[in-house]
Amino acid sequence: MMQNVHLAPEEDEDDLYSGYNDYNPTFDTEDLENDIGFQQAARTSHGRRPPVTAKIPSTSASRPLGTAFGSKATLTSSMGRPMTGAIQDGVSRPMTAVHAAGYTKAAMRGSLFDPLGQARGPAPPLEMKNPDSSEEKIRQLEKKVNELVEESCIANSCGDLKLALEKAKEAGRKERVLVRQREQISTPDNINLDLTYSVLFNLASQYAANEMYAEALNTYQVIVKNKMFSNGGRLKVNMGNIYLKQRNYSKAIKFYRMALDQIPSVHKEMRINIMQNIGVAFIKTGQYIDAISSFEHIMSMSPNLKAGFNLILCYFAIGDSEQMKKSFQKLIAVPLEVDYDDKYISTNDDPHTNLLIEAIKNDSLRQIERERKSMAEEYIMTAAKLIAPVIETSFAVGYDWCVEVVKASHYVELANDLEINKATTYLRQQDFNQALETLKMFEKKDSRVKSAAATNLSFLYYLENELAQASNYADLAVNSDRYNPAALTNKGNTVFANGDYEKAAEFYKEALRNDSSCTEALYNLGLTYKKLNRIDEALDCFLKLHAILRNSAQVLHQIANLYEMMEDPNQAIEWLMQLISVVPTDPHVLSKLGKLYDNEGDKSQAFHYYYESYRYFPSNIEVIEWLGAYYIDTQFCEKAIEYFERAALILPTQVKWQLMVASCYRRSGNYQKALEKYKVIHRKFPENVECLRFLVRLCTDMGLKEVQEYVTKLKKVEKLKEIREQRIKSGRDGSARSRKEGNAGGDTGGTKGEKLSAKLKALPGTNEPYESSSSKEIDASYVDPLGPQAERPKTAARKRTEEDDFADEELGEDLLPE
Repeated sequence: MMQNVHLAPEEDEDDLYSGYNDYNPTFDTEDLENDIGFQQAARTSHGRRPPVTAKIPSTSASRPLGTAFGSKATLTSSMGRPMTGAIQDGVSRPMTAVHAAGYTKAAMRGSLFDPLGQARGPAPPLEMKNPDSSEEKIRQLEKKVNELVEESCIANSCGDLKLALEKAKEAGRKERVLVRQREQISTPDNINLDLTYSVLFNLASQYAANEMYAEALNTYQVIVKNKMFSNGGRLKVNMGNIYLKQRNYSKAIKFYRMALDQIPSVHKEMRINIMQNIGVAFIKTGQYIDAISSFEHIMSMSPNLKAGFNLILCYFAIGDSEQMKKSFQKLIAVPLEVDYDDKYISTNDDPHTNLLIEAIKNDSLRQIERERKSMAEEYIMTAAKLIAPVIETSFAVGYDWCVEVVKASHYVELANDLEINKATTYLRQQDFNQALETLKMFEKKDSRVKSAAATNLSFLYYLENELAQASNYADLAVNSDRYNPAALTNKGNTVFANGDYEKAAEFYKEALRNDSSCTEALYNLGLTYKKLNRIDEALDCFLKLHAILRNSAQVLHQIANLYEMMEDPNQAIEWLMQLISVVPTDPHVLSKLGKLYDNEGDKSQAFHYYYESYRYFPSNIEVIEWLGAYYIDTQFCEKAIEYFERAALILPTQVKWQLMVASCYRRSGNYQKALEKYKVIHRKFPENVECLRFLVRLCTDMGLKEVQEYVTKLKKVEKLKEIREQRIKSGRDGSARSRKEGNAGGDTGGTKGEKLSAKLKALPGTNEPYESSSSKEIDASYVDPLGPQAERPKTAARKRTEEDDFADEELGEDLLPE
């Protein structure tokens, strides 16, 4: 019974857990640098051989591995265990797991516990990429082409079109080099067609953006004709757009239709857009029937605002009033697909809900909805204004029909705007009574509409200079809507017209607080400060306005005028130079520049601007006088004759211009012409002393017999002039004595003297049909001494009058009511 029972021996019993703490010299790495065998193995391919796998026991399986330490160990697996089937110390390991593994203490001697396989050493380093290889060069070149395409697109989005085109061209050059290199080292099937397509498409787009349409079309043709680009036919839409910009509408329609044939029906939105382009091209060519068919198809398939508005335009062009009505109803029925304001009104006191509503009330999506709604309202208002005068017998009936249609839609708010627009149409037709009646209908409407109507009524009465009515309606507009900047501006205008500038300034300021972009209030505030002589504040207002309205001629003129009032001519000249860049043909601005340069002593620049002013407006006496005097100063009397003759033509009753013409003839040595001119002047002004004196002198110098006749006339005229002067003097003395004495007889005599003086001042003299010029008047603007070496006339600025001041403010002084 017990023969098969084996007791465990007490001695030489194998310990299954022994040997784990034994030291294996293989892990001693301190002397590896001095181990010749290890270093030799590391330098050769011997050290990079793969580990030995399990094999059938053979002679080589039990070959010991020698090291520099002289120890020998049998080959082990990567985990430090004996290999399956290997013979170790004469004991073979079982090949199956049915029997015990048969580990013995002897078998574990010399082995090590290495569960992580660290005995194999570090993995060999990765192979370095060869930068000189063809594949690597192609890969880097492809990366560079993609970067250039991206840079070109970014430059285009930033507005630098020239740089974008340069980058696109460079990408095209590098892509062609890339294709040639790929063809040299591999088959053409390996060419990156997507990269080629993107490079060509970007290059064509940049050509089109830079208006190089011929190059863009050629590049698009390269893409379209290449059969390897599956979707290249869609780019015919872009080619059609280019032809449309070139106004080659027939080709544009042709390419749009070719693109439409190549786009499948699943791309519904793209097909609708192409149909819309075809319709616009037909409108450009005047083929309204074809355009109508395109837009009718769009409105039946996918109605939108642009197509509906264009359809109305086509029916308006052919004069079909019934179809205009139907198209207007279709336009009204186009769904906007926006949320209405009810969504943003809180219905409970939940703080989380209120916070959410506040967050989405003005987000980007809400702004898109507002823009879409505003665009729809603009289309509807424009269409209504267009068709209202033609769909019925009168425009009033047409407006009423449009208002009823709008009231029945979800654009109810536009009905009031159409009514106000109806009143504006009455104004254009100068039917003020109907306009007033239409606007007065809104006095019982809600506050917003009432304020708008009252604002327009105030404006109308202001234009008619009925300030009381204008003020009443301005008050009504302000009371209806205190935050209406137009109403506040009109109220300020009525106060300004009554001379209360401080109060007007307060209304303008309040309008600006409600709407900082109200340019009318800001402009009028600047004028108010100017009236109050608060120049710095006025200048600040107009500089702010200039930042908003960069090319406003009125604002630029006001700024220049303020600098002139501040005695800063350099700044005034600089702003006037900006002004003539906006209105280069304004003669008043040009003459103002000439005057400023003349005051600065720059005669050449002054002459340039005075001459330009004369070219555009040759009837300005001040400019004519300056130019004539300038030519006399520069000893070109013949050229001055032209200007003085024009002045004489404009003011034929003033003798001095004709005397200046005769003087120029005499100064230039043409005495015969001068004599003839003086004779003409004498016939028109027979009692002019200066003309007779020059006639006597010329006849004497030329030895003519008429000299005695003119001498006699001169003596008579001089004697008559002395008598007049004595009468005037005696009349003045008598009037002074009568005032001094204060008696009744003196009062009567003084009255007679004053009447005589006034009569003599009013009438130039007996038988004198034109006003006479005394010697003092002639000396003020005309000096003509006897000798040729005498002093020449000086350029004198004409004394400024109230008319001149008004002319200075003519460009921008008027108030701007709403």
